[in-house]
Amino acid sequence: MVGEVTRVPRTLLRMRAKAPASSANLGPGFDTLAVALALHVEVDVLPAEQLLLRTEGEGSDIPADRNHLAAQVVRSVLGHDRVAITVRSEIPVGRGLGSSASLAVAAAAAAGADDPLAVAAAVDGHPENAAASVLGGLVTATVVNDHPVAARLGLDHDLRFVLLIPSRPLPTARARQALPAQVPHHDAAFNLGRMGILLAGLADHRLLVREATEDRLHQSARTPLFPESGYLTAGLVEAGALAACWSGAGPSLLGICTAAAAPRVRAAGEGLLAEAGVAGRALVLDADHEGLVVEDPE
Repeated sequence: MVGEVTRVPRTLLRMRAKAPASSANLGPGFDTLAVALALHVEVDVLPAEQLLLRTEGEGSDIPADRNHLAAQVVRSVLGHDRVAITVRSEIPVGRGLGSSASLAVAAAAAAGADDPLAVAAAVDGHPENAAASVLGGLVTATVVNDHPVAARLGLDHDLRFVLLIPSRPLPTARARQALPAQVPHHDAAFNLGRMGILLAGLADHRLLVREATEDRLHQSARTPLFPESGYLTAGLVEAGALAACWSGAGPSLLGICTAAAAPRVRAAGEGLLAEAGVAGRALVLDADHEGLVVEDPE
């Protein structure tokens, strides 16, 4: 359930908010790094006599009742659910693209929350996906004194992101359960070193090497949940991606490419999925540099 937050001291007007998807971790940056991607969820909220919820696009098969995440978030912000909510989403659910965080950000903002990042981070339990959806671009995020703190980092505008999105979902809770309770000190140090060269390469693609997305904290532990992932990520790099990794908790996989290489990497990704016997699709996405957008649609 969504925790209580400060109520909005104003009369609710019709509001619309749009937030982007995100890819978190990026290999070594477990629960600390994310990039916003140009797939979006849009939420409208306006006063009504009782809760009315309508959903379109991705996630429209989820029951549209008071337990829907958008309804929970709006209720936590306003203290009631006498509202009509419309959710329109392009973001696949359960695929490692931050769908819950982006929906929570957009729903909180459309309901008038003063701090949509705090609301959405409470939903996710960690702030990096929500931070990317709020700020756009490449972000780092953490929790300080029980409050999310986030900042944008340098991101080369020549980079594009090829997503291999399997048709089968991988629930985040299951992916979390696969993680070890403890990791050796040398593995933690390994990840810190890789994250340093990753950040340099994301700021300037000429510095990005395939080893930058290597990780010892989560990807190998999750591989048994998606055994084809190693073949697919290696294939993305062989096809021209500068580096490749899991997208969030998976099962989507991310190839980081130059704009020139992205079309052929996407085409190769389609072939890789077919060769591996994995139903799904390959997309080329820009980074979303705008983040959360809130407007009065009237």
